[in-house]
Amino acid sequence: MLPRPKKALGQNFLTDRGILDRIVAAVAIAPGDRILEVGPGRGALTRILAESAAAVLAIELDRQLVALLSEEFSGTEKVEVVQADILRLDLDELLQGRDGDRWKVAANLPYNISSQVMFKFLDHRKLFRRLVLMLQREVGERLVAGPGTKDYGILSVLFQIYFDIRKEFIVKPGAFYPVPKVDSIVLSFEPLPEPRFPVSDEQLFRQLVKSAFAQRRKTLWNCLKGGGFAPSDDRLRDILTGCGIEPSRRGETLTLKEFALLAESIYMGRTG
Repeated sequence: MLPRPKKALGQNFLTDRGILDRIVAAVAIAPGDRILEVGPGRGALTRILAESAAAVLAIELDRQLVALLSEEFSGTEKVEVVQADILRLDLDELLQGRDGDRWKVAANLPYNISSQVMFKFLDHRKLFRRLVLMLQREVGERLVAGPGTKDYGILSVLFQIYFDIRKEFIVKPGAFYPVPKVDSIVLSFEPLPEPRFPVSDEQLFRQLVKSAFAQRRKTLWNCLKGGGFAPSDDRLRDILTGCGIEPSRRGETLTLKEFALLAESIYMGRTG
């Protein structure tokens, strides 16, 4: 008897073969590819990935599902199943010690941890050359949103400056068991060799972006002042105007280029 889905783990198993095939097509598997699959569940996607000439490393938290998958794939060297929490894993240690070029990722991420996993992938983006992720549609729309839109925010800026992101397709609730209450979306991510615009201090850039969106209704000036970005409010005002950014603008109106320019100006003020 198959293990029942666990609500506490955000388990919604993808059962639609057509959607599974489209995900594998989006991964664009080539001979010799190594695929990191996060949250394989009952193994529906794992089976098709393995059939497509890829070696699969499947990370699953649920011990019951690990036992199920380990038994099913015990006769093949193409699938390795690891019981672990993806949020606690050292990805550098896990992936760099294995043969092969940079990895590809295929994942149907649980809604309740999707943003945390996304930031983990962001931090380790140099390990990967392509990621195909299924997310709650609301989260996916934020990732691809442009300046001045209601969905544009922290995720938009921090991921678009480091990845080419493409909408692949929408997935309706009926493709899952149990049936969720919202649509999902499949996105593909290709890490850029360098940030889209120069970023000398990634930590500073993140801090700036998060501060700019901390209170969306407030002006950029009100969001940033007192945040330690400059030795004084007057100096911060000078930096903003020097970048051609009116302090009265809101963070949601800044382009990626403007965020990067502002971060570089603050960085140069600290180190120059």
